[in-house]
Amino acid sequence: MPFSSVLHSLSRAAALLLVAGCSAAAQTAPEPGARDPNAATVIAEIALERGDCKTAAETYAAAAQRGDVTVAQRASEVALGCEHLPAAWDATKRWRALAPNDRDAAAVYATVALKLYRIPEARAAIATVLKGGDATSGKESTAKPPARKPPPKTGSKPQVRADESTPSQDSDVSQAIAAKDPDARLAELTALLLEQADAPAVLAAVSGAVDTNSASPMALSLLAELALEAYDVKRAEQYANLALKKDPTSFDAKHIIVRAYVAKGDANAAITAAREVMRADPKRGAFELAETLASLDRLEEARRELDRIRANGDLASDVDRRLALLAYQGGDFAEAQRRFTELATSSEASDAALLYLAEIAERDGDDDTALAGYRRLVNSSLAVAARSRAAAILMEKKERGEALTLLDDYVSEHPEKSFDMTITKAHLLADHGESDAGIALLSTALDKHPQHPALQYDRAVLLERAGRVKESVSALERLLTERADDPTLLNALGYTMADHDIDLSKAEGFIRKSLAAMPDNPAVLDSLGWVRFKRGDSKNAVEQLERAYALAHDPEIAAHWGEALWKSGNQGEARRVWAAALARNPDSDELKATVARLIPAAKK
Repeated sequence: MPFSSVLHSLSRAAALLLVAGCSAAAQTAPEPGARDPNAATVIAEIALERGDCKTAAETYAAAAQRGDVTVAQRASEVALGCEHLPAAWDATKRWRALAPNDRDAAAVYATVALKLYRIPEARAAIATVLKGGDATSGKESTAKPPARKPPPKTGSKPQVRADESTPSQDSDVSQAIAAKDPDARLAELTALLLEQADAPAVLAAVSGAVDTNSASPMALSLLAELALEAYDVKRAEQYANLALKKDPTSFDAKHIIVRAYVAKGDANAAITAAREVMRADPKRGAFELAETLASLDRLEEARRELDRIRANGDLASDVDRRLALLAYQGGDFAEAQRRFTELATSSEASDAALLYLAEIAERDGDDDTALAGYRRLVNSSLAVAARSRAAAILMEKKERGEALTLLDDYVSEHPEKSFDMTITKAHLLADHGESDAGIALLSTALDKHPQHPALQYDRAVLLERAGRVKESVSALERLLTERADDPTLLNALGYTMADHDIDLSKAEGFIRKSLAAMPDNPAVLDSLGWVRFKRGDSKNAVEQLERAYALAHDPEIAAHWGEALWKSGNQGEARRVWAAALARNPDSDELKATVARLIPAAKK
């Protein structure tokens, strides 16, 4: 069976059992020590039926060490589905040892290895998946890992965007995969791995398994795209140029070159390259210039370009959606509301438009309208975002029980989301003054999902927010010993230390090591600017923070950049930075607090 089906096919029964393992009351579990692997698998399945996912995963993993390929495969799938990574690692190692050329085994092994940040092991397994020939076990899989990846370890809150699409959890294997097309296989595997791990880790593993000399232009463009996601612009350019050398007409490679110029801040080169893409492929490149101008924050020019497209073609619906997003991006929420309302009441109505309208209402302080809008989407394609935001409003209204029920109800309908929703719920509690409850929730989750890095990380984040800084730093340091050289974790530790004035020299060392792996990551550039500011180097801090804000218009970065400008004597520029950022993010507590602290009049 193709490896993508191993990661995409989770039966409804298994899903219900997995959520029971996360929420059911504790029950007496059977002893997992049966010597007969077949008997142990029966015990494991009984544990699943009882809702004891942890015992099921551990019992299956033990059985796998004495069982055959079938037992090892099922053990791997159950442990990964239960997010029990130690058991999953033991089981997948056994499966791969029994079937070293099996693509299914290699794909699942690579998934677990990346979740544990074992890059060399993941790289070797990926090479097995990508090699030619028929290398599958042929046994149908019944479980998969929930589609997730660790949250950004940046010190900034991730923002859910309504225009982002989510990969289907139940999609069939594509014709290209079924035909064993190597480029399609690489694309499918990369997409699946990105659901489970950070882009820098996936890039490190996948790039080491691909021979760039023999790789096709499509494969090289995919690597370039992955490098951009991993915040390594120079590497992305190298891959894209290799692709263009082999195929000068490659649209994907040219598109990546445009984005690389944008990331480097070379506006003229980006615009020139975007126009070339449009000329080379007018259909696929229709919005290339408009998107480039928007990315460069030249919003009025982008709007004029979209108006030109509307006048010259039949892309009105696409233009309207982009104009609405452009207004929202620029902080013109009245215009965005008007445009999203038109979209929501037209034949082009979408869940995304409704979500944006609800969010705008929430920004305007109209919580009742926002809540009604979010409730309309609780069973939509954007259900998680809508329920999370509705729950936040309910928490503000002191309707805690209803808020948590809104999240719990979704898990009962989508049990594969239980693990993710636990983290969401913990942050929701912390956001509303219940950090201790959030920490306790994650500690309980760690009992069920032992040594899980995502839970360990988020627990450290909440410890810091609760004022337990030393505990947070210690937790991050322990996690780093298990995930040496993980750049996102290095940045998280370095930033936390810098923000609390703890061993600034050591903190900067962690941040610079992270930046070496992700040289264009705005969060890491923000961390570097902040630690330089803390060390009294305002000039260098301003340079780093300006670059970070150009890459990502994040309000926390704007707060840092403005403060560095203010302390360096450039108070007029600081005011300009803060004003522009507040126009985009009027509800940013950190940005407002920074302005109020440094400008006495702002407190009134």
